[in-house]
Amino acid sequence: MAYVSAADGTQIFYKDWGPRDAQPIVFHHGWPLSSDDWDTQMLFFLDQGFRVVAHDRRGHGRSQQVSEGHDMDHYASDAAAVTAHLDLKNAVHIGHSTGGGEAARYVAQHGIPQGRVAKAVLVAAVPPIMIKTERYPGGLDMEVFNGFRSGLAANRAAFFRDVASGPFYGFNREDSQPDEAMVENWWRQGMMGSAKAHYDGIKAFSETDQTDDLKAMTVPTLVLHGDDDQVVPYKNAALLQADLLPDATLKIYEGLSHGMLTVNADTLNADILAFIQS
Repeated sequence: MAYVSAADGTQIFYKDWGPRDAQPIVFHHGWPLSSDDWDTQMLFFLDQGFRVVAHDRRGHGRSQQVSEGHDMDHYASDAAAVTAHLDLKNAVHIGHSTGGGEAARYVAQHGIPQGRVAKAVLVAAVPPIMIKTERYPGGLDMEVFNGFRSGLAANRAAFFRDVASGPFYGFNREDSQPDEAMVENWWRQGMMGSAKAHYDGIKAFSETDQTDDLKAMTVPTLVLHGDDDQVVPYKNAALLQADLLPDATLKIYEGLSHGMLTVNADTLNADILAFIQS
């Protein structure tokens, strides 16, 4: 397995598939998952001739389970260590959920200043901020995230099962067709990681104000969100992202869930490919 040392020495696992001279696409996964959550996208874009790269966030998947550094600054710095190690240029960065926050901070604070980024894609992403604040009164109450923390601390395995079998993929909707294998794969990825990283990550994905990151993302950016996202409500995420980004293309999918990249992979993959090729 391939690892790179982050700035503080943390070992970050990564995958790097495809021709080294092809345009790279870098994938940033959501909480509490791993780079495996991008399997469908990585295989699709590899088949389209791209170089595809994804890493496990610190404390997640196969990366080192360190005690500290579970915040957006470290997440972005770790991603920068991977891109610098592989010397990726003209890259497209795609982030889902918490990975959207990581991608936004990386692109704004590392990728653009280093001249490494061509475009970005935010999918059901958490910026500018999930929690309710004076600046963003439409956000969620702290009680929502305290509930996450309580559920994780009390019985992480059961909590992860409930999230995956319920709101994440929209399997709690009356007309849904739950996919047990999909739920089990989500649970598998989550349980590979560190409870400490997952617990601290709740603060990172809910309380980090990324308004300035979005404003600094001057590259063309595609914003994708489902209007039935029960995890990251689109009105306080995608719609605000489109207003704050200098060069945004917004698409809202009717009836799609937070996990639409998996449930509706064919649709999302085609739309992302069209954007990259535009």
